[in-house]
Amino acid sequence: MADVPTITATELMERHRGLLRGDGTELALIDAREPTEFTQRHLLYAANLPLSHVGLEVAARIPRLGTSVVICDDGGREAAAVALELTVLGYADTAVLDGGIDAWAAAGGELYSGINVPSKLFGELVEEHFGTPHVTATELAGWLAEGRDLVVVDSRTRREFNRMSIPTGRSCPGGELVRRVGDLIDDGTTVVVNCAGRTRSIMGAQSLRSAGLPNAVYALKDGTMGWELAGLELEHGRDELAPDPSEAGRAQAAAAAQAVAERCRVRTIDHAQLDEWLADSTRRSAGGARRRRRHRRHHDRVVAHPDGLGRVGARAWLDRRR
Repeated sequence: MADVPTITATELMERHRGLLRGDGTELALIDAREPTEFTQRHLLYAANLPLSHVGLEVAARIPRLGTSVVICDDGGREAAAVALELTVLGYADTAVLDGGIDAWAAAGGELYSGINVPSKLFGELVEEHFGTPHVTATELAGWLAEGRDLVVVDSRTRREFNRMSIPTGRSCPGGELVRRVGDLIDDGTTVVVNCAGRTRSIMGAQSLRSAGLPNAVYALKDGTMGWELAGLELEHGRDELAPDPSEAGRAQAAAAAQAVAERCRVRTIDHAQLDEWLADSTRRSAGGARRRRRHRRHHDRVVAHPDGLGRVGARAWLDRRR
């Protein structure tokens, strides 16, 4: 196999630190192994992209050909093969981690197991920072049995909800919670947000609290998994959805979003600025460019998020929902 550029673990660590400090650069960190190997141990922020998926996925996941890309494996030949494929596809700045993830660990770097590690870590930090309250499965079952005024909303996808759900729950994916929950509750209604485990429960519950919902809001500790481990029965095949928001619900959600944006100093851009970013191939990627054009024809719906693309330092943007 032809020679490919390499980067040492120490060099990559320095770049990694700079990115986390927000130095304004962008890096795509790719793990070229198969998913079963990747989940056992990998670098933080690495995205799994084996050779068999490169042709199908890389254009969407790394849209800018000038992005700096580092590919790693566990010392085999997968990373070099992916690097060569990327070069053929036109990516101009690729390198393989010399010695693979073992060299990273030997240099003092940490390896992680599981999937979606950055988002799970973020959820834990959110819970610790904000003190997001939680309720156990046993406590929630007691509340339901005593007829407490409460609503259970499942922040996972509709397909996941259909597969298994908490009794009385309704499907309401996390990005829709602030828009839809207001039409499900009265002043004294308790809101419980669940997912399969922890992260989306925490993020969903905290999004409602941060949006200023005055009701008591809890994350279900350990989600549907915790419910089953507590010896409680899940339901299957249900399709109950949170209702489409009313005019009053949309207005309330819009006001809450505006208040959060002002409090957190969220910057805004117009479509002309976005088009300028997308046309500038020398700067950082703008997440969601392919979705934007499709959705702009559909009333500016929320269109994009980083999706665990493996790019640290990329721009992320959302079209405002009207």
